[in-house]
Amino acid sequence: MRKNYIKIEKLTLAAYSQFGSFSNLINPNTEKIGASPVEFFRDQLQTPTTSNQNWSYSCCKVEKRPLVIDTLEFHSYTGEIVLPLDNDILLQVAPATANISDIPLEKIRVFFIPKGTSVSIKPGVWHWAPFTANDKPVNILINLPERTYANDCKVVQLDQEDQISIDIKSL
Repeated sequence: MRKNYIKIEKLTLAAYSQFGSFSNLINPNTEKIGASPVEFFRDQLQTPTTSNQNWSYSCCKVEKRPLVIDTLEFHSYTGEIVLPLDNDILLQVAPATANISDIPLEKIRVFFIPKGTSVSIKPGVWHWAPFTANDKPVNILINLPERTYANDCKVVQLDQEDQISIDIKSL
């Protein structure tokens, strides 16, 4: 079996912009309305969707597991919001492709996402359940249009020779 390793990257606008956008919701650095004790930080993060469906908020609990990218998914018609609530995560992403069988394995990137930082994923971008960045479990708020997981989700299990190990030492 061929060993594939990938380094973890710091989340920056320049590095992540092709996959979506992000905002630190706990320590925002953006325009606001009002002053202490009540400050409203408006329009911090948007995600595109072509549907008029209800947006749903779901929780994904992720426990420590091997740092191996063995599964990927994408949504054709909607973006996705990922918000780690109580721990840091590692999020794997790859550019959108025209064909489900053309996963750009050589273009997969892994980003360190601090807890409280909300990340949007553009439609078509390959991703899957993030990894906890340490030994502790993490609860992740997932925001998608209702039933996206049933109506607009293509999941691919990678062949063993295509699986990629994440280099935790690069964190």
